[in-house]
Amino acid sequence: MTLEQLPNIGKTLAEKLEQAEITTPEQLTAIGSEKAFVKLSIIDDSACYNMLCALEGAIQRIRWHSLSAEKKLELKEFFEMNKRS
Repeated sequence: MTLEQLPNIGKTLAEKLEQAEITTPEQLTAIGSEKAFVKLSIIDDSACYNMLCALEGAIQRIRWHSLSAEKKLELKEFFEMNKRS
């Protein structure tokens, strides 16, 4: 399976993940959405909350819209604490 075969991961996000040295679904799962997001935000100024949710959804193998309200809140808090000023 490739990154692009995961839910929420299109060609552009797959390319950004590869630039961040995350090249397989297994690597993405191992590093987790939050650490992957931090790596992406270093190379991509446009990294946003929706991207963080997309990563978590990909790890869970679901569309990010289907993440639990609890998980979305947890990700929102993480994003707010880690966004660049």
